[in-house]
Amino acid sequence: MTPESLVELLDVFDSEHIKVWLDGGWGVDALLREHTRPHKDVDLIVRVGDLARLASVLLRRSFVVVPGGTTTNMVYRSAGGQEIDIHAVEFDASGNGNYLMENGKYWIFPAEGFVGRGSVGGRDVRCLTAEVQVLCHATGYTPTKKDINDMERLRARFGVVLPVHLRRQD
Repeated sequence: MTPESLVELLDVFDSEHIKVWLDGGWGVDALLREHTRPHKDVDLIVRVGDLARLASVLLRRSFVVVPGGTTTNMVYRSAGGQEIDIHAVEFDASGNGNYLMENGKYWIFPAEGFVGRGSVGGRDVRCLTAEVQVLCHATGYTPTKKDINDMERLRARFGVVLPVHLRRQD
C-alpha cells in the first residue's frame, strides 16, 4: 500500500460519505506526517453502519473479502495485493468505539482517540491519537520489531509513555 494508493482510497471513501480512521502503521505515519516504512496493508476503523457501503465501494474497485473474518473485522484484498484490514465499531453515547472481537468480548476504543489528525501524501486524514495507538499496540498480541519502532517514533515525537514491552530493548 503506497501513500498514493491510500490517498486514492480515502478520497473514494470521502466521496461516498464513509468516515474512516487510520490505525496501525499508517495511523502512526499519518500522525508523524511522514512515510517511515513500507506497509503491506492499511488498518481502518469504520462505523458498523457504514460496512455495507464500504463493501460496495471496495467490490467495485475489485477488492474481495479474504476468508476467515468476522462481522466486525474483515480483510479485503485487491488483485494487486493491496490489503485493507477493517475494524468496525458501534459508537456509544460517550463517543467510545465498541469493537466486537472474535472471542465475543468488546474492545473499547476511547472517544478521545478519534480526534487524531494527520497527513498522508499531503492529504489531511483522520487517525487515532498517539495515546490510543499505544493502547491498541499494548494489548492483544505480541508486538513485532516494526510495531516497537512505530511506538518509539510516537514516543520521540509526542512524548507518549510506552509500556516496557513496547520499548526498544537495545
